[in-house]
Amino acid sequence: MFPGKMDQFIDNLPPMDLMRSEKMTFVQLIIPAESAHRAISYLGELGLLQFRDLNAEKSPFQRTFVNQVKRCAEMSRKLRFFKDQINKAGLMSSSRTVLQPDIDLEDLEVHLAEHEHELIEMNSNSDKLRQSYNELLEFKIVLQKACSFLISSHGRPVSDERELQENVYSNDDYIETASLLEQEMRPQPSNMSGLRFISGIICKFKVLRFERMLFRATRGNMLFNQAPAGEQIMDPISSEMIEKTVFVVFFSGEQARTKILKICEAFGANCYPVPEDISKQGQITREVTSRLTDLEATLDAGIRHRNKALASIADHLTKWMNLVRREKAVYDTLNMLNFDVTKKCLVGEGWCPMIAKTQMQEALQRATFDSNSQVGIIFHQMDAVESPPTYFRTNTFTNPYQEIVDAYGVARYQEANPAVYTTIIFPFLFALMFGDWGHGICLLLGALVLIARENKLSTQKLGSFMEMLFGGRYVILLMSLFSIYCGLIYNEFFSVPFHIFGASAYQCRDSSCRDAYTIGLIKYREPYPFGVDPSWRGSRSELSFLNSMKMKMSILFGVAHMNLGIILSYFNARFFGSSLDIRYQFVPQMIFLNSLFGYLSLLIIVKWCTGSQADLYHVMIYMFLSPTDSLGENQLFWGQRPLQIVLLLLAVVAVPWMLFPKPFILKKLHTERFQGRNYGILNTSEMDLEAEPDSARQHHHEEFNFSEVFVHQMIHSIEFVLGSVSNTASYLRLWALSLAHSELSTVFYEKVLLLAWGYDNLVIRLVGLTVFAFATAFILLMMESLSAFLHALRLHWVEFQNKFYFGDGYKFKPFSFASLTEDDD
Repeated sequence: MFPGKMDQFIDNLPPMDLMRSEKMTFVQLIIPAESAHRAISYLGELGLLQFRDLNAEKSPFQRTFVNQVKRCAEMSRKLRFFKDQINKAGLMSSSRTVLQPDIDLEDLEVHLAEHEHELIEMNSNSDKLRQSYNELLEFKIVLQKACSFLISSHGRPVSDERELQENVYSNDDYIETASLLEQEMRPQPSNMSGLRFISGIICKFKVLRFERMLFRATRGNMLFNQAPAGEQIMDPISSEMIEKTVFVVFFSGEQARTKILKICEAFGANCYPVPEDISKQGQITREVTSRLTDLEATLDAGIRHRNKALASIADHLTKWMNLVRREKAVYDTLNMLNFDVTKKCLVGEGWCPMIAKTQMQEALQRATFDSNSQVGIIFHQMDAVESPPTYFRTNTFTNPYQEIVDAYGVARYQEANPAVYTTIIFPFLFALMFGDWGHGICLLLGALVLIARENKLSTQKLGSFMEMLFGGRYVILLMSLFSIYCGLIYNEFFSVPFHIFGASAYQCRDSSCRDAYTIGLIKYREPYPFGVDPSWRGSRSELSFLNSMKMKMSILFGVAHMNLGIILSYFNARFFGSSLDIRYQFVPQMIFLNSLFGYLSLLIIVKWCTGSQADLYHVMIYMFLSPTDSLGENQLFWGQRPLQIVLLLLAVVAVPWMLFPKPFILKKLHTERFQGRNYGILNTSEMDLEAEPDSARQHHHEEFNFSEVFVHQMIHSIEFVLGSVSNTASYLRLWALSLAHSELSTVFYEKVLLLAWGYDNLVIRLVGLTVFAFATAFILLMMESLSAFLHALRLHWVEFQNKFYFGDGYKFKPFSFASLTEDDD
């Protein structure tokens, strides 16, 4: 009677949204060719259908819509080029909606080609003008700086016969119209004897190596003078402003001249002819300055024209990128569909939630109407052999907890979802290790800042670390709230206890309190109403008391957590109709775990309630070694010894109960099901003939392998038995990390802050306060919180989820425009 009523009670419980994944259905679409594009677009806007690739054996270049995908990829490349140019120009892509008529893909392709051609031409002209401008600017600087070297070297101007006779920069259109410049550039008869010079300009960081190479090449027969250019010059390749140095090399002989010119070319030095006549120098400088002014005005006009063109593109860039991204996604999806033999319709298959069937049918009807198709789209359900994908409807609050679970493994279709319990238990386990209400308040402030700026931060591109914090802002919120709660339980505020809930239950033995930390305090009133009594802090038994309390608390929470996992395995087995798992897995597991560690939890609670001095280590050890011996002073309650014997026998019986019955019962059921069927299954049947080769309706016949089933059950049983011990011990990390966090806080408080505060010096106090603040922020709030987070993660993934969670499913990934990102370009 009782099990029947229990089952009826469970059946009447309201369903939980996150407890089971959404029910999925496998559907087939038969879409006329003329409405295919619009239908897929409407389904992408809906975002509730995961298409199955029916052309998986084909390469991307063998698919039907490969040309359309290539066109979209080319348009994406052009749009990325525009975006780079806009960013380089320092313009921002406009996020405002620009009123313009809707543009189709063909017109957009023409527009993008025109804009690209225009922009490339403008960039080419701008580069040529910039190069000419840089050359003239360098020439002007060389003229100004080299004159001082020539005058100081000769003491007087030398004749025109000794000036450099050709333009070493080797640019034919270097100077076009200036008469004197042409005269200076024109080759003249060379003077093969006497002192000569070459002047030019080189990057500053190359000067030392350049001078050393010249010295070695000429064997020291040269004079090298240099001077800083005085202004930075733009590099035409990287568009960066770089510092340069003007140089003049004096030498003698044609052979030295040839060597120097080759070295200049190798080092990327630009050489310019400088006349020795001062009057010519002044005239050429004036002409160069005039040309620079004209070029500067031309460059500014070109940049304004280019920025205007880029600004017009920037107004529409976001819309164009979204359009191309969506079109490419549509054609990629169309490539997953099969063309019918008549080439007049496309056949698609996929998974969708049961709740979305009506929405999908409405979207397909709208696509048929909008495309003026004479034939409607056929939408019908099919049977599928493969397991459906897993889909949970989450919101901003529950999504990070679901991601924590999915990082271990995606839930099998319709199995119990650990994220329901992770939402509360995960931050609580974190808080047990991080419990300090001062540190909790710091975390709370950080979480509230992220939540308050949620709308602003969600539209920005964040770094990987900041994106992780922002995504888990509600996880941090609950972790901080539970940390404040556990900190109040532990009575720790940056490791300092406070009398928040009243006076202490203990007092000193005399007024001087000399022996408070040696002999101890005496209790004179009722226990402290909430949490740990502040008088424990600094007492001689502080560490032993806190260790005992936190260690026992860890075991209690651990056993409760593991029991919850086993109970969830019962709900899984009941949901999937597996009575074998209930009888031969759930029941013996509950018996084994609670016969040993459930009993230990009972002893801990009884000891706390009675104030007994019994040694629980002795009780548990001799429960196995000498179960029939008298407990003596370690007995906590009447009938404890016979209870221990019964629990030990139940634990021993539970092991073969888990191991043997299930494989043999499965073998018996399989034998009865196929009794007398010794013939093989025909390869061709009516069902097989109707099944399409790529359809999910293919049937796979698996043989029952008893040895494999038995080995799997044996591994599972051994893992549970050994894991019960190791998993219970693993929960002691709650005690260890809580102790470490508390002691580390105490060290920073006493050895840094209080030590600095003991000096009557403002500087020392400020230094101590700064060190304490940095240690609290970076070690206790960042490193310790990360450590507690990872350990809580381990307890959920291993100790809790391995009791019931398979995690071998796959996520529901529908075709959705909302999930498209810039990476999909």
